[in-house]
Amino acid sequence: MPYVLYVAEIIYSKIFEIKSKNSDFSTVDAFDAFMGSDIYNKISSGKFHDEWFEKLTKDNFVDSKTKKKVPEETIRLLKIQKDMMVKQLIHYPDLYYAKSHFPLEISQRAFDHLWRMCESYELWCKETKQNKLIKLNIID
Repeated sequence: MPYVLYVAEIIYSKIFEIKSKNSDFSTVDAFDAFMGSDIYNKISSGKFHDEWFEKLTKDNFVDSKTKKKVPEETIRLLKIQKDMMVKQLIHYPDLYYAKSHFPLEISQRAFDHLWRMCESYELWCKETKQNKLIKLNIID
């Protein structure tokens, strides 16, 4: 799997886990619940990528799974991904209008970004013929 999809896989898995544990949840409800989770806060703050970069640096940029050196260009792309996550998933408490329950634009932007990440993950699964990994069926 491309490194840029690693965080998408984590997001996707956590949203699926939330949906599985709450049988009355729609996929949208699971996304909303994910936006209140600890892992969302870790990703949206940049801490997730910071910890990942720290581990890679400690391991001389050798991936612990593949035992191959991660190219500098990939590290550069991951840093761009981190910056985009922090900007798109900006977190404010009470992101809904008080009387209407409609999300503020910034909350909708975060939701849309998460949705696109999950779509990208499903598209990769489909293109690489790993259909058993597709569990939310977002692209259908």
